[in-house]
Amino acid sequence: MIKRDSWSPADGLVLEPNALRAVRETNGCLALTAGPGAGKTEMLAQRADFLLRTGTCRYPSRILAISFKVDASRNLKDRVRKRCGQDLAVRFDSYTFHAFAKRIIDRFRPVLTGLDALDPDFKIGDRRIERSQIEFGDLIPLAIQILRVSQVARAAIRKTYSDVFLDEFQDCTDQQYQLVQLAFQGAGLRLIAVGDTKQRIMSWAGALEGIFSKFASDFQATPLNLYLNFRSQPTLLRLQNDIIRVLDPASMMPDEQISGEGGEVMVHGFDTAQAEAEYLADQIEQWIKVDGVPLSEIAVLVSKQLDLYASLLIEELERRKIPHRNEQKMQDISTEPAARLIVDYLLCLCGSREPEAWLRLMDLLIPFSDQFDQERLQQDWLAFIKSERSAVALLDEVKVDWPTAWDFVLSFLKKVGVANLTSLSPDYESSTRLNEVLVETRDRLKELSGVEPNLLQVLARFSDDFAIRILTIHKSKGLEFESVIIMAVENQIFFGNPDENRCAFFVGVSRAKSKLLLTFAENRERPEGWAKRWDVHRDAQSEYLGYARPYTNQPLDS
Repeated sequence: MIKRDSWSPADGLVLEPNALRAVRETNGCLALTAGPGAGKTEMLAQRADFLLRTGTCRYPSRILAISFKVDASRNLKDRVRKRCGQDLAVRFDSYTFHAFAKRIIDRFRPVLTGLDALDPDFKIGDRRIERSQIEFGDLIPLAIQILRVSQVARAAIRKTYSDVFLDEFQDCTDQQYQLVQLAFQGAGLRLIAVGDTKQRIMSWAGALEGIFSKFASDFQATPLNLYLNFRSQPTLLRLQNDIIRVLDPASMMPDEQISGEGGEVMVHGFDTAQAEAEYLADQIEQWIKVDGVPLSEIAVLVSKQLDLYASLLIEELERRKIPHRNEQKMQDISTEPAARLIVDYLLCLCGSREPEAWLRLMDLLIPFSDQFDQERLQQDWLAFIKSERSAVALLDEVKVDWPTAWDFVLSFLKKVGVANLTSLSPDYESSTRLNEVLVETRDRLKELSGVEPNLLQVLARFSDDFAIRILTIHKSKGLEFESVIIMAVENQIFFGNPDENRCAFFVGVSRAKSKLLLTFAENRERPEGWAKRWDVHRDAQSEYLGYARPYTNQPLDS
């Protein structure tokens, strides 16, 4: 343990003044807004390091982090472990909203009565069955009900945690905020809500207007803003700043903090979608072969209906044998907890030394046991893996015979057991979803093993596909790439609420670190088999393209 005044950011990182203030806050709550690339996740990891290493979060109190996505939750947990070490990181709980709600229900289930009463072995499925099954959407309402009627449940949660992190808070819905209020309001805990109001693209799902103002009022939280963007080059920062001027003038980055001329912005218009596809394939080829941009650092974004808008480009990429990944068809299986469990097991099984994989494996398999149980279970798993490694060595399985490798996985999954697999994610309470993830993981690893004979290389490629990613703007949220293409910047695709569309466009633009290319076409032929509305003649979205115009020498009709 160290004194608070002696603490400095882990790994020698330099934090801007407001970020350092947020990390060191010990007396109250914070409502912190920040732009894309400002290092929100890293700031939370550094705060956890400060709280744990200085004893500000005093043992046995814990820190709770609540995120919206499984991968974001896991990413934060991994960062905290790297910053402060495994011994302290065991006191850091990182859940999604639904996983947190599920834990409340599991622990205080007897509070539920009448039609909401549940048996101890209740499941989550696609319909409600009295006592034995609830739907995924029931998790948060039932957790709210428990906290509303049970002072014991509220007190237990409040005594467990001294600090709470709320990540991507701009997407918080009314029900989720109720859960936060019931669990923590008036309890004297330190809460920090972190997010970017300019990225609030979840309003269709009920995300609250003015959520940061409400949180600041309800929890007497001090508002702070992070300005610095550690992701994008200066030219791209200036473009983003112009959009921020419309979205939220108070959050603009001070001009004096943007220096230099790095970064490239391009805008191209085309007569037809086919011409657009051919040009984009040419540009991608140049980025790869001439500029040396890694495949995984190139992204093609579309506002919506990805399969309809990107189909011609996908055909061009296939014709040129450029690896690509259509995320409309294949969800990012690598972020699924069950998939990560399998990959980390295979790394421990076949790698020469994989301490990070071992820690992640133990974190997933025995995250909530007391110290005695943890040691006992770790020894049991160590003995199992040693035995399996001996069998692998005899078979020389590092050069994969894939069906045999999956046999080892099946043996592992059998030992893990259905109950433990189910506990990895609330989604897995549906056996159908769990089976889907396992099959998708097997198929993806098998596909990669067909082009890469070494298992360790297969596992490395599982997460980083060495392929261009083609995805919707919504799915790109939280990601970053060296080169970003936003296709079809047209009125016919950015329809509906103008504020939401502008926020979505900003999300897409701010994914780019070095190069941003915006395109539009004047004509898009109706996709084969598409019977719904489709406008062949198109209009460029002049406002969005106008933001880019000052930063490129190319005319918009080029």
